Amino acid sequence: MATKKTEGTEKKEGGSKLALAAALVGAAATGFYLYGAKGTENRKKIKAWTLKAKGEVLEQFEKKKELTEEQYNEVVDKITTKYGKLKTVGEEESSKLNKELKRHWSAIKKSIK
Repeated sequence: MATKKTEGTEKKEGGSKLALAAALVGAAATGFYLYGAKGTENRKKIKAWTLKAKGEVLEQFEKKKELTEEQYNEVVDKITTKYGKLKTVGEEESSKLNKELKRHWSAIKKSIK
């Protein structure tokens, strides 16, 4: 990972790149979902909890300097399980979001490199 020397100290710059990459992938996926071919239909279906859950996933990645697929899946599982326990969401909807978020790993991995 790249390091930056500043008057005798070293700083790692990878964490901010990772957070930016994750945010860009999330924004692109959300943009396509809302404004793609079936955007009008999807905007009617979208629920506030999905956006909040995606935001929580992104927050977790901002704290990490490096990210593996295993770590990504653990965070996604933890957050979607939490929302699945809510009566207003349910396990079925939570499971759909879990699968959707996990499908984005390959794009996130490419943007990290």
